[in-house]
Amino acid sequence: MDSLSGWLNLWLGGLGGRSWEMFKAGWHMGFTSFGGPPVHFTIFHEKFVHKLGWIDEQIYQELFAVSQALTGPASTKMLYCINLIHGGFVPAVLGFLVWSLPGALSMLGLCIGISNVGETLPRAVYALLTGLNASVVGLIALAATKLSQKAITDWVTRCLVFLGGAAGILYNALWYFPVLIISAGALTVVHDFRWLHGPLRVLMRLVKRGDRHGVDVRQEEGRVREEIEPRSSVDELTQLGATARTTITLLPNQASGSEDHEPRVVPSDRQLNMSWKVGLVIGGLFFVSFIVIIILRATLPDKPVLYSLFSNLYLAGTIIFGGGPVVIPLLRQYIVDEGWVTPRDFLIGLAVIQALPGPNFNFAVYLGGLTAVKLGYSPVTGGLLGYIGIFAPGMILCHGTMGLWGTLRSKRVVKSALRGFNAAAVGLVYTAVYRIWQVGYIDADFVNGASLENEPFWVVVAAASYVNGAWFGLSAPVCIILGAVLGLIRFAVVS
Repeated sequence: MDSLSGWLNLWLGGLGGRSWEMFKAGWHMGFTSFGGPPVHFTIFHEKFVHKLGWIDEQIYQELFAVSQALTGPASTKMLYCINLIHGGFVPAVLGFLVWSLPGALSMLGLCIGISNVGETLPRAVYALLTGLNASVVGLIALAATKLSQKAITDWVTRCLVFLGGAAGILYNALWYFPVLIISAGALTVVHDFRWLHGPLRVLMRLVKRGDRHGVDVRQEEGRVREEIEPRSSVDELTQLGATARTTITLLPNQASGSEDHEPRVVPSDRQLNMSWKVGLVIGGLFFVSFIVIIILRATLPDKPVLYSLFSNLYLAGTIIFGGGPVVIPLLRQYIVDEGWVTPRDFLIGLAVIQALPGPNFNFAVYLGGLTAVKLGYSPVTGGLLGYIGIFAPGMILCHGTMGLWGTLRSKRVVKSALRGFNAAAVGLVYTAVYRIWQVGYIDADFVNGASLENEPFWVVVAAASYVNGAWFGLSAPVCIILGAVLGLIRFAVVS
């Protein structure tokens, strides 16, 4: 009964003042949060940690790591969790809609517009879109450096940030990103609990013993050569070896001080009143729905195309780990390779979604609408299927996980793993810079996009966006607009 009453309070408790509080605090974010997920995280940190104080720094880092470790849109899940902790279920859902709908409606409008134009666009439009991409690259790079400053706490996390970014750039696959994040969490657990220190101590003792044996052999050789003071040298080295062994033996006691064994204290006003059993039920129901959809997708002989569209996007929303860097190539595979959307229209939508506020997963609304139009259906129908299909899996799993998180967050091993999750996730942000850089140059001659480095001007635009944000304090919308203007200026000069 207690868990049931807690669940009802979670659902109904936000119907009053907390919903209005959330709306006042976040109604504008769906219109002003430009720059994609990496920039969104910095916006959330400034607003909810420093200005409003809804969460503290530790809870922010925890939510950041959890949102990156789960499937689906990372920044959207984090905002949902913040509202869920602060206000309850109703404010969280309302916040999700306020956050995502402005960008979704904008992409639906773009879909309608693109579906009514010809095969080619004026070159000025391509120049504008490339300017948008270049400026977004600079903003994401800036956000990545800011996130790195918060994620790096010691040499281990420093290495994990670098290795996460390097590994994400070198290889790309669906299974790869979750393996990277989980491996990073395992490494920090091994390091923090010093599970390898015992074997290393034994190894160092063996090395020291071998060194001492070598000294004894040299001593005998010295006696034959009538050396005068071999004894003192041997004693000195033996004493040094004993001192080294004593120091190594003390390391575990020094490391297991009060700091490592302090219990994780969660303030009462920031605890989620949700049973872990409810979280398990939600997660179980989701996996049942996922299995049913995938079985129907694989076995139905004559599937309606709209169902194929929805199941493809539902599958994508379920298996996407790492957010933006992964969703782009995956959506290309599930939509463009099916012949529903042309490569040109895909790249146009990619450039625009990078410049719009809100979640990048709204890209699925655009792709769903274009698919529906091509098949003779209303773009609104396709856009709605895309919106539900891409967002629902991650948001449902996120809500179920938060029920379990209330129980797990106090565990020392979980706190340790989160350091690794967080560091690897920040490293993956750098892969977004690389992915957009590689396809950001759009022109009539580049159907599949080209690297921004092919034209030095776009490199300058990206650098200018970074510098303007880092040194001169320009906001993300201003930097993006400036990139678009520079693209048009280049077109005017070149043409």
